[in-house]
Amino acid sequence: MELVVRVRVEKWGNSAAVRIPAPIMKEAALSLGQTVELWTEGDRIVIEPVWPQEYDLDSLLAGLR
Repeated sequence: MELVVRVRVEKWGNSAAVRIPAPIMKEAALSLGQTVELWTEGDRIVIEPVWPQEYDLDSLLAGLR
C-alpha cells in the first residue's frame, strides 16, 4: 500500500515549501542534501531523486588516453 501523508504548503522566503516527513523520505530512499527533479503532470507535482551516474574503471581510464 502507498504511504500517504497530508502536509501544508508554507511560505519560505519568496518561494513556497513543503516539508517531506521522515517516513516519506525513508520510503523514497531520499537523503538530506540529495538532488531531486521536480515537474508537473497535469494537476500533480512529481518529485524524483537524481541518482549519481555510476562509472566503471575502464571507462574512466579510457577518458585519460
